[in-house]
Amino acid sequence: MSDHLPDPSNAPELFEGVLLRRAAAWLIDCVIITFITIAALLVGGIFGIVTLGLGLLALPVIIPLAILGYYAATLGSPMRATVGMQMMDIVLTPVRGTPLNGWSILIHPILFWVTVWISWPFSILFALFTPRQQMLHDLVVGTLMLRRSPMQRFWRSGGMHSA
Repeated sequence: MSDHLPDPSNAPELFEGVLLRRAAAWLIDCVIITFITIAALLVGGIFGIVTLGLGLLALPVIIPLAILGYYAATLGSPMRATVGMQMMDIVLTPVRGTPLNGWSILIHPILFWVTVWISWPFSILFALFTPRQQMLHDLVVGTLMLRRSPMQRFWRSGGMHSA
């Protein structure tokens, strides 16, 4: 990892309660994703009726794309956070000195859901034993979750560019 990254020993306020905040943000995002799924099901159901059932075949593709669209629109925004992350004052930050691009924004939530579905206890334990509380998908994609408000002060002090 780069030397310009914040470290919990030098900037503990950036990491304070991040794991609990991530869990709360995930719950908030699950509620939003549920509404997105219901909306897609309603639209798909209406389309299915109009097409005499053929439109229903598209639902297994449309629903995941709608959910990925939520992540792309929120993580790809200047806030670099889903609605839940914004409410919990956390931000997704790149660790490799490059800005978040479209692929990392899409791969991050996909890997998150895969690791959570396959082995959520391992994923959480992994975060407990990494110095920066990174989960497995964070390390693979090259991201770091930090508190937003202290991070903005860190950026202003010249500790890291807000790329």
